[in-house]
Amino acid sequence: MAYLSREEVQQRVAEEVAAQLKPLQAMLPGIEMDTDIASIVAKTSQLVIEQTIDMPRILVVPTGEVQSGYHTFELDLSSFNDQAPPEELWVQHLRTHKREILAVGSGGIEEARLEDYVVSGLIDFDNVSYDDHSDLLYGLAGKVVLHFQSYLGEADTRKVLRCYQRPIANRVHLQMQAAFWERASGYEVKVSKGFTQLKDCAFTGSAADGIRDFRQSPADESKMARYVFGGFERCLYPALKFQSNTERKMAIILDRESIKWFKPANGQFQIYYLDNGEQREYQPDFVAETESIIYMVEAKQADRINDIDVLAKRDAAVRWCRRATDHALEHGGKSWQYVLVPHDAVAENMTIQGLADRFLVTSVEPLEEHKSQRKT
Repeated sequence: MAYLSREEVQQRVAEEVAAQLKPLQAMLPGIEMDTDIASIVAKTSQLVIEQTIDMPRILVVPTGEVQSGYHTFELDLSSFNDQAPPEELWVQHLRTHKREILAVGSGGIEEARLEDYVVSGLIDFDNVSYDDHSDLLYGLAGKVVLHFQSYLGEADTRKVLRCYQRPIANRVHLQMQAAFWERASGYEVKVSKGFTQLKDCAFTGSAADGIRDFRQSPADESKMARYVFGGFERCLYPALKFQSNTERKMAIILDRESIKWFKPANGQFQIYYLDNGEQREYQPDFVAETESIIYMVEAKQADRINDIDVLAKRDAAVRWCRRATDHALEHGGKSWQYVLVPHDAVAENMTIQGLADRFLVTSVEPLEEHKSQRKT
């Protein structure tokens, strides 16, 4: 199916509605035959266009065989300092003050090898395959066991591994994700929709606080998230909440500088990134349309700008913008660009172009070997 511009879609909808309704008009008494249905539909659809930003829906589908694994890495055992629990633990109930004794040595599964406690905990994670990674798992488990045996005896090491099996496995698994890789024979990008409706934006606020003017900062900025702000001229939502004063100042810039802008609700873009082996959805802070560009803007605490999760979200967003740009430019649309701004660079007198000149992100890691987490 050939892609139609918004103006062409508008015209075709108007013509189709007119063709469907005109025969019905003749059947209804009192209905004027010269009503310009096409004009009414055109005006209505134009209002819809003005109240949204043209956002494609992008789906990335792996093709061929998908492989995954873990790069070689050195296990950091500095946080593994557990001590053996006593043979008996006393438990006192808060409500009744009744006391009970729990015997640590009783119950549970007794593993044949100490390493089995660690391996058994690791294979409970969905993204860890025993068949594919058994050598790696036992190698890591062996290092954990030797570490505990360096300051505990055999019996106490078994107690630690048995009692704290889950938190120990969690700590090992977290480090494994820093070395995770995934590749496919190829990736197919599908644009399933060229026009996406804005998601509903729902939140709660205090009736006593009312809706505040977004140009005015509250006296206590630490309570920013409790307030509802309004007074926008170019925002696609009548009211919004901000998580920080940085977001409020960014809104001032966008409301002055852009044609229209909004703060995406959950599920708006369906941008996904890997976090600890799990697919998570990312929503950028803002989207703003100018005369020639649509900006996806993220304002982040300066000391977190290179955090693992921030970089993973950044890479996913830049890839999305590239695909959206390729699709838009083929059909007369605007390019998409991703801007990651540290909070201390945001000032009310800044311009969108000024921020983009300094903080535009264009390069990311190769998609075919994307790590869920990266050391920076």
